[in-house]
This record gives sequence, C-alpha cells and structure tokens, in this order.
Amino acid sequence: MHPLICPACGERTATPDVVEPGLLACHRCGHHEPFVRLPLFCLGGPSGTGKSTACRRLAPRVADRVVVLEQDLLWLPGLDDPAEDHRLFRSTWLRLAAAVGQGGRPVLLCGTVVPPELEGLPERALFSEIHYLALMCEPDPLASRLRARPAWREWDEPRIAEMLDHSAWLAATAASLQPPVALLDTTDTPVEGVVEQVEAWLRHLLQA
Repeated sequence: MHPLICPACGERTATPDVVEPGLLACHRCGHHEPFVRLPLFCLGGPSGTGKSTACRRLAPRVADRVVVLEQDLLWLPGLDDPAEDHRLFRSTWLRLAAAVGQGGRPVLLCGTVVPPELEGLPERALFSEIHYLALMCEPDPLASRLRARPAWREWDEPRIAEMLDHSAWLAATAASLQPPVALLDTTDTPVEGVVEQVEAWLRHLLQA
C-alpha cells in the first residue's frame, strides 16, 4: 500500500494523518484505513565505519524479526536532488520503510542518517519511534579505510575531510540530538563483534 494515497477516493496527501489506534485518515473523504505503525531502526555513522559489511552479516541473523535495507540502493537519478538536505530521497525511504512494515516486520535502514534529516519530515508520523545507532571510527583509521576504497567511489581528500568533520560532529552531538544517537566504536572491533552488538541493540529494543 502507498501510505500517502487514499484507497477510497484516490486523493494523495503530502502529510499523512495517523489516527490512533493504527489508522490512516484521509483529509478529503474521511476514510480510515488500517495501518501498522512500527518502529524504524537506523544504523548510521560515517562512511567507512563498517555499516554495509555489518548489515550483510546481520541480515540472515535477524530475518525473522527485521527487514534489513541498504540506503544507497535508492541513490538514483531523480532522487539525488540535494534540495532541503535531500528531502526527496529521505521521504521516499520513509514511505518505503513504512510500506514494508505493513507485513509486520520493522525495517533496519543502513546508511549515513541522523535525526535532523528524518525527524522533521511529514512521513515521520508513519512510525511509532525511530531508533538510531551510529558506527564510529577513530579519524586516522577512518581516513585510511576511505582512501583504500575503489576509485569509482571517488573518495578524494576533500571528500574524506568532509566525512571526518561529520564524524567529529556526530561524536560531539550524538547524546544531545533528539532522539539521541547511540554510538558503537568499530576501530578495533572485528566485524563479528560489531554484528553481535548491533543484534543485541535490536533485540533489546524489540523486546522493550
């Protein structure tokens, strides 16, 4: 189902109206459609901290509880508009994650995402909560990881410097963001250890 289109009258809205318990309301015709409002889990952090590698290992371990999706799948022409901090791209992901959630399993979205990029969007109303965990890495090892990436990924020195600045900002502000972002340092942690800690974070929140 498309969470922004009314199945009764076909009207499209830019601002979903979620009426408790579990109904989407149409402003035009008044139709109320059952809607499963689940949490969204965001595994973020700077590029090079191991998000994609961890998610590949994590997916089969949590497949009965969570749908793991890689944010970069939708970096496509038409969605890479930088306007309003890539609002089109981020709104599309929230709609997709909400639609996937109608099957009864929440989404773990893997990508460089932080609360200010999602919490103010109209589609935020489609989720009961959004939980954020960021993988982190010390600056020198992080820069080395980015320099070692294939040339097609275009990690030149100015772009690496921007990512190091983002990492420093996130480390300094994670606890004060709304909601706060939990941090997990991957500098010296083997991949399997990172996967186990992310799974434990998910398990705790799913049982809460």
